[in-house]
Amino acid sequence: MAAANNDDILLEMRNITKRFGKVTALSDVNLKVKRGEVHALVGENGAGKSTLMNVLSGIYPFGTYEGDIIFDGEVCKFHTIKDSEEKGIAIIHQELALVPFLSIAENLFLGNERTAAFSGKVMDWPRTFQRAKELLELVGLKEDPRTLIKDIGVGKQQLVEIAKAIAKNVRLLILDEPTASLNETDSKALLDLIDRFRAEGMTAIIISHKLNEISYIANTITVIRDGSTIETIDNNNHDVSEDRIIAGMVGRALTDRFPKRDTKPSSEVLFEVKDWVVHNPLNEERLACDHVNLNIKKGEVVGLSGLMGAGRTELAKSIFGHSYGVGISGHVYINGKEVHLNTVQDAINHGLAYVTEDRKGDGLLLESSITINTTLAALNKVSSHNVLDKDKEGMVAEDYRKQLNTKCSSVSQNVGNLSGGNQQKVLLAKWMFADPDILILDEPTRGIDVGAKYEIYCIINQLVAQGKAVLMISSELPEVLGMCDRIYVMNEGKIVAEMPRSEASQETIMSAILRSSDK
Repeated sequence: MAAANNDDILLEMRNITKRFGKVTALSDVNLKVKRGEVHALVGENGAGKSTLMNVLSGIYPFGTYEGDIIFDGEVCKFHTIKDSEEKGIAIIHQELALVPFLSIAENLFLGNERTAAFSGKVMDWPRTFQRAKELLELVGLKEDPRTLIKDIGVGKQQLVEIAKAIAKNVRLLILDEPTASLNETDSKALLDLIDRFRAEGMTAIIISHKLNEISYIANTITVIRDGSTIETIDNNNHDVSEDRIIAGMVGRALTDRFPKRDTKPSSEVLFEVKDWVVHNPLNEERLACDHVNLNIKKGEVVGLSGLMGAGRTELAKSIFGHSYGVGISGHVYINGKEVHLNTVQDAINHGLAYVTEDRKGDGLLLESSITINTTLAALNKVSSHNVLDKDKEGMVAEDYRKQLNTKCSSVSQNVGNLSGGNQQKVLLAKWMFADPDILILDEPTRGIDVGAKYEIYCIINQLVAQGKAVLMISSELPEVLGMCDRIYVMNEGKIVAEMPRSEASQETIMSAILRSSDK
C-alpha cells in the first residue's frame, strides 16, 4: 500500500499504549486515517478497538495513556469528550446515548442548546425545531422533531445520532457497531448515508463485526489483534474478501463459519405455542403478536426470522413469563402438557430460558462479578438451607469459564469490564447452569466477532445434542440459514411462512415477508 501524503492524513494515532492495572489493552498501536475516507477497524472482541476510540474521543483522557494523537497536523491532548468535539470529532457508541422521554429535537441539541439571542439561558424553540427539521432531512428522516425518541425504532435512532453529530459540525465521525441492531435493509440504508457524507467530505471510522458491510463501505481496513496493530489493507476497489479480513483478525483462515452438527432433531415435539395473542402495552388496540402458532422438537434449532419490528422479541418475552404485553391469550405446551407461564419464575420452573438481546440492560448485572452473574438464575443449586455456598458458586463459575473459553482475569472480574463476546458467554453460562429444556436465544451473536460467534454456535450444537430445544431469533439471515433446522418467518406480528432449511434461502425468506406486506 502506497504511503499517503501527510496533507492527506486527517488523523494519526502514534504508539498508543493503554493499561488497566496490570492488563495492557493497547500496545504501541498506530493508526492513520486519510481525509474523506471511511476507515474500518476490525478485530476480535477484546482486541482493543473500542478502547482505542475511547482514547481518541477523550473518554480516556490525556495522561491515562502513552503516545500521541495528531489531528489535522496538531498534537491534541483531550481531557474530555467536549475537547474532542470542539475539534470536530464525534463518537456514536453501540449503546445509543439518547434520552427516550425527550423529543428528537431536544436530543439533537442536548448539551449544545440553541438559546435566544437576548439570553444565554432561554431556549429558542422555533430555531431549535427548524434546525432539527433541517438535520433530519439531511439524514433522510421525515419524523416531526417533537416526536419522542422512545416512539421511533432503533434504525431511526441511529440516524438521529448521526444528525446530532452533524449538528456539532463533525469532521471525523466514529461509529461503533452502527448496524448491530439493524436488519439488512436498514443497515444498507445507513451505510449508503455514511458513503454519501464521505463523498461530501466527511471522514469516518467504523467498527463492525459484519464483515460484508466492511467490504462494502470501507476504503481502508486496519486489523487489531490482542491490542496491537496487525495490518492496514487498501479496499478502495471494495474487493477485499471476508475470508481475507478474518485471516487477519484471527491469525488463520476460518474454513467454515458454522460448525457441523452430528445429531438430528427428534420427531417428538418438546415445546409448542398455539393461538398466541399479545396486545401492545402502549396501544392496547394494536396486536404485537397475532394468533401465532409454532413448535420446536427435541434436539432442534428453530429460527425466527423477520424485519425489525416484526414482533419476534415481543413474542419471546411474552412467552417468557408475560415479560411483555397486555391482554395475553393462547396456549403453551411442554412435552404435550399445557403449562401456564404467568411469571418469569413460572417459566424458569418449567425449564424455559430467555437469553435477551439486551445483555447489558436486561441480561447481566454489569457491576457484579462473573461468579454472581453465572449462578443468578439458579441460586438454589448453590445454596443449602437458603444459605449461599460461596465456594460452590465460585467453582461453578470457574467450570463455565473453562467450558465456554471466557477471556477474563478471573471469575471475580466485574462483567461490565469484559468485551461484548465474553459478556455474551457469561449470559449463556447463566442459563446453561439453570439447565433449561427450552432456550429462546434472542440475537445471541449481536455485536460479537466471527471467532466468538463460532464458539457460541458450537455451544448451541452441544445443547441440542443433549435433546434441548432452541428457538433462535436473528436478524442475520446467513446465521439463520447456517444454524437452524427449520425456520419460521414473522411479519407484522404474524407467522407468514414456515420452511425446512433445505427449502430456505435469503430470497425465499424475504419474498415471504414482502408477500405478506402486500396483503
